[in-house]
Amino acid sequence: MEAIPRLIRIIAPLLLMFTFLPANGQFLKKLGKRAEKAAERTIERRVEKETAEKTDQVLDSILEPGQKKDPTPKTEQSDPTPQVNGAATDSDTRNQNQNGGNSEMQIGETDTKSITVYSKFDFVPGDKILFFEDFSNDFIGDFPSKWNTNGGGEIVTMNDSPEKWFELISGYGLYFIPDVPDLPEEYTIEFDIMAVGLDNKTSSTAILRVALSDDNKFKDGANFVHAHLPFCQYSAIGITMANHINNKREIYSTVRADLREEVLNRPHISIAVNKERFRLWVNEEKHIDIPRIVPQGAVLKTLKFHMNNFKDAKERIFITNLKVAEGGLDLRRTLISEGKVSTNGILFDSGSANIQPQSMGIIRQISQVLQQETAMKLKIVGHTDADGENDANLILSKKRADAVKNALVSIYSIGTDRLSTAGKGETEPIGDNSNADGKAQNRRVEFIKQ
Repeated sequence: MEAIPRLIRIIAPLLLMFTFLPANGQFLKKLGKRAEKAAERTIERRVEKETAEKTDQVLDSILEPGQKKDPTPKTEQSDPTPQVNGAATDSDTRNQNQNGGNSEMQIGETDTKSITVYSKFDFVPGDKILFFEDFSNDFIGDFPSKWNTNGGGEIVTMNDSPEKWFELISGYGLYFIPDVPDLPEEYTIEFDIMAVGLDNKTSSTAILRVALSDDNKFKDGANFVHAHLPFCQYSAIGITMANHINNKREIYSTVRADLREEVLNRPHISIAVNKERFRLWVNEEKHIDIPRIVPQGAVLKTLKFHMNNFKDAKERIFITNLKVAEGGLDLRRTLISEGKVSTNGILFDSGSANIQPQSMGIIRQISQVLQQETAMKLKIVGHTDADGENDANLILSKKRADAVKNALVSIYSIGTDRLSTAGKGETEPIGDNSNADGKAQNRRVEFIKQ
């Protein structure tokens, strides 16, 4: 990094010489300072990029098992704009620009965060699924059948991807799921967000509110907890947390957080409620951890969503892969005491053995057991749902087990001789493969003491 100042001294004058015509000396002096800062940022980004590329080469076998990194630099697609496919009228005003994207959704190439970023991720999803929604059984253009609202919304797809999203409509509408069983005292919530049409004019009050309430209709209720996720782009707004206990406000506070980049790139939201404690992660980073904000006694029964202060038909919010699960079980104690643990919290890309980074909280817990119990050996068994051919699912489940083993070895330095793998495919279901809830239960990984 010592070379950076010298490079800046060379580059900054060149930028001025080739960019600007002769002008007022004071004006050029100001421009010179700007050029110097721009050159410094450019060099720093290049150094960071080269360092990241070398690290990624070591991790490719985890993120994309069996594939080698293409040394050819990727070029940006000529049109990164997502095509949102909803009702027939969506072809005009509803197709807006998106800053960022996701390659799985074919919106444009993005840099996948290194899985090592999640190596200290400490979120562990609940072990008993109460509700799972990927909208696979709903028709494009319809309001989702399991939800209710006093506003509006519809199911859409993006470009040619089969993945379905629920578009919320800005305004006074509330959205909730009557079919979710009453929320217990300990549970987790996870979902993905897609934001379209945001720019530096997006309001500082543009938020998506995630609410836990004792009201099973369209009111806040006498008891509630609200988390306001900001989508403003011109300033770092922070996450506002609020609650009422018996109609009395106890907490209203904004926690500092800069989510401007995250909300443009399909963030994964994770929430853990452990009695009075409320924690919230955006991707791998925990932003909220309040030990006493949830009313006591599991009085909050309903999960609700509300978006507000977005520009109609331009700034749009979508959610998918909503999972509510009871527990948040400490897998370490179960594995040690029972010698076996099963989890559906290790997630993979659809039809792939690529581990989704937010799964690292569970893999980290397994590594901690193996580091403590130095003589323990584990068999890792992968399972799939019944979508696709049985033979293909057998192969896929084995590859997924191998990917988990590879993560334990490469990230947490567990000896490869202590781990074996197997794949069962769809042959041992524990849920109903005819619905999304059952399929989510069947997509699981087992760890068995040998």
